[in-house]
Amino acid sequence: MASLSSPSIFPKSQEIFSPPPLTFLPKRSSFREIQQLHASAIKLRRLNNSFLFNLIDSLSLNPTPASMHYAHKLFDQIPHRDAVIFNTLSRGYSRSHDPHQAIVLFCEMLMASIPPDSYSFPSLLKACASTHALPQGRQAHAAAIKLGFALNAFVLPSLISMYSQCGDVEAARTIFDKGTDRCVISFNSMITAFVQSSRPGEALALFREMQTRQLRPTYVTVLGVLAACALIGAIHLGKWIHEYAEKNGFSSCVKVNTALIDMYGKCGSLEDAIAVFEGMEFRDAQAWSAMIIAHAIHGQGSEALKLFDEMRRMGISPDGITFIGILYSCSHSGMVEQGLRYFRDMSNDYGIVPGIKHYGCIVDLLARTGRLEEAYDFINGLPIKPTPILWRTLLSACGSHGNVELGKKVFDRIIELDDSHGGDYVILSNLCALNRMWEDVNEIRKMMSERGVAKVPGCSSIEVDSKVHEFFAGDGKHPDSNEVRRMVDEVMEELKAVGYVPDTGKVRHVDLTEEEKEESLRYHSEKLAIAFGLMKTPPGTTIRVVKNLRICSDCHAMAKLVSMVFGRKIILRDLNRFHHFAGGHCSCADYW
Repeated sequence: MASLSSPSIFPKSQEIFSPPPLTFLPKRSSFREIQQLHASAIKLRRLNNSFLFNLIDSLSLNPTPASMHYAHKLFDQIPHRDAVIFNTLSRGYSRSHDPHQAIVLFCEMLMASIPPDSYSFPSLLKACASTHALPQGRQAHAAAIKLGFALNAFVLPSLISMYSQCGDVEAARTIFDKGTDRCVISFNSMITAFVQSSRPGEALALFREMQTRQLRPTYVTVLGVLAACALIGAIHLGKWIHEYAEKNGFSSCVKVNTALIDMYGKCGSLEDAIAVFEGMEFRDAQAWSAMIIAHAIHGQGSEALKLFDEMRRMGISPDGITFIGILYSCSHSGMVEQGLRYFRDMSNDYGIVPGIKHYGCIVDLLARTGRLEEAYDFINGLPIKPTPILWRTLLSACGSHGNVELGKKVFDRIIELDDSHGGDYVILSNLCALNRMWEDVNEIRKMMSERGVAKVPGCSSIEVDSKVHEFFAGDGKHPDSNEVRRMVDEVMEELKAVGYVPDTGKVRHVDLTEEEKEESLRYHSEKLAIAFGLMKTPPGTTIRVVKNLRICSDCHAMAKLVSMVFGRKIILRDLNRFHHFAGGHCSCADYW
């Protein structure tokens, strides 16, 4: 890419034309209609620069490979171009299948000694974001600073989006903080950046700052905040956003309704998700997919498949996300053959090329039912290079099924790709401990120490009075930690009276006594969060907990008994799925 900071590349252009407002060409003209107008202009000898600009502008509104190729040919026919015509074509490319061409166009503009204006940078930065071209994005940022556009109301949000999509959220936050007059667009960009980086707490904090500044949220704000609520399980704030959307006319927006379905589904209220879905006048593939996934993560595989059949009867073509929901449903309901059939149909009947998430669902589908070798062969036979996530799915299943030999093979494959994930070492260490392979356990712990790998701490969150409280395993940082621990102790005593026995066999520390093993289980993060819910919410209230890891068997048994003894419904979302505890039973039927 040409240097964007050279002082000699911004002289005035020789000729600048200002195209008139587009009054004779409808903005939504089809590609075919635009071609016909072009042909008529040529025939009538009325072709000029302004007319060519209008054609390019219309072609760039809904870019396709064909329309952008045609627009570029028209662009080449204009002898003297200014920033406006470059910006127009660049805008189309930035939203097209080939956004890199927007970067190329910007370089051509510089080489033609045409100075960019503030409208040149949003498309350029969008292209850098789409292609994850961080070095070029940084050069564009430097050029924007040099020309005095970096804090422009259009450029600053684009810079935030570019850095966040390229993985540098800290740079995005730095730019956001530099904005002296922060507008809604800047807040939206930063909220979206935090959501995409799985930092929902910071996204919600920004939303509260928006409220204190009395900035009116847009539908983009609503989408970002709903996504943050979904990540952190903040259903009360999500309901408030739902009410806001209805009062401000966003409830008819398909994207907002789809985000509401996703939020309610991931916050544990499947009933609310269904209500939103059934109240929609128009449902696209994304809305159907969101509802299918909501059923899937709540363990209602049969309902998800019924929805899929209804979707097809309505003439809505499923997409790749739809099939993620379908395969996930089959995996978590033990429907292996159905899942394999849907996987074949996805390619054969719908022409959808499987992605890494589809392959992951198939690995999980096979491995959950103990078909570990088949899952191993499936990964080895993939047409793409397997990712660590695929191997981790299989490693987790090896741990669940006690297959230490295959577990070691899978662990070696993971380490070749990524040796920094503490969970991999813990699974293999526990697996070796289960088989009393203590030398291997010690070797694994030594590897973790030498490589500076730490175990990911268990963290569970619960929303009470519209505030999200986080608890870590054995943690004493919460202001009410001492009171919560006492509550856990009281709960455990009551549960023991009805038959609860701590599952100390899963504690893989040979040097601990039984009492010490029980102690290590007692203050797991989900137990602390459930105890906090019992303390801080009225009797009969549903307790909703979100955990960052897979729930352990001991906590699962404890939650079932709490639901029976205390008469509470508990909805717990772990790394993989939802667990609905009620009356001493769980919706997963102990299959998770």
